[in-house]
Amino acid sequence: MVKNCRLITAMVTPFKDDGSVDYKQARNLALKLIESGSDGLVVVGTTGESPTLVRPEELKLFSEVKKAVGNRAAVIAGTGSNATAEAVETTIQAEETGVDACLLVAPYYNKPSQEGLYQHFKKIAESTRLPCILYNVPSRTVVSLSAETTIRLSRVDNIIGTKEASGNFDEISRIISSVSPEFRVWSGNDSDTLPMMSIGAYGAVSVVSHLVGRQIKAMMEHFINAELSSAAKIHNHLMPLFKNMFITANPCPLKYALNYLGFKVGKPRLPLVEPDEKAAAVIRDILGSYTIDLDVN
Repeated sequence: MVKNCRLITAMVTPFKDDGSVDYKQARNLALKLIESGSDGLVVVGTTGESPTLVRPEELKLFSEVKKAVGNRAAVIAGTGSNATAEAVETTIQAEETGVDACLLVAPYYNKPSQEGLYQHFKKIAESTRLPCILYNVPSRTVVSLSAETTIRLSRVDNIIGTKEASGNFDEISRIISSVSPEFRVWSGNDSDTLPMMSIGAYGAVSVVSHLVGRQIKAMMEHFINAELSSAAKIHNHLMPLFKNMFITANPCPLKYALNYLGFKVGKPRLPLVEPDEKAAAVIRDILGSYTIDLDVN
């Protein structure tokens, strides 16, 4: 199921005014994202503010979103950690909630070697029957999962793909050319999706698909159908939105945008805060230039 997900949305975690998780709105958002083009959803990833959620909240989000979605889309649980034992335990518990796969971010802060990264991901994968997706995002984690280590990990039976947000196209090309055709590579940066598909990536784990999911899906379909000028036209049209949705740390601009459009997801949790007025004005202005695919009613 997960291997067939071309457009995956890294879903925000809605909060109530008191800062608690709004599970009802999370279920609602999940369904609306599917309606606007998403084949799968990452729950409790970076965009879902994973660093500020506690385990009971994470597990309930996995369960609630999966119950709401059913088999209409894959639910991918963000279960990574910089502590291998913690990631193993969370992944085992996530599997019990019925999710379809897990997303495993590269360990952050403690700066493991490439051998340490290999052993970390291998240990987690061996603890579960879930398909596992690696997540390389050195801008957040400091360490970068090398092409050699990713290729090595691709030989572990249930490691089925990687989300690449490194922006290093030399390394990404090496991965794509060296792994089996069944091993999926997804773009982890919205602005990289079309360029990465041009060198063999399968699709994207997107943030901006909250707003323009149908348009991103159309871009992908044009590319797959060899309608390259049409795909490029959509990519170029969306680029200003891609860039400005990261004007401050993700998911602060996106949450502001959703709230501004009328789909209430609450404020980010500290230490993240809402964009200042200068950034907020840029976000409001850019939103006026686009048709929004999400049903905000």
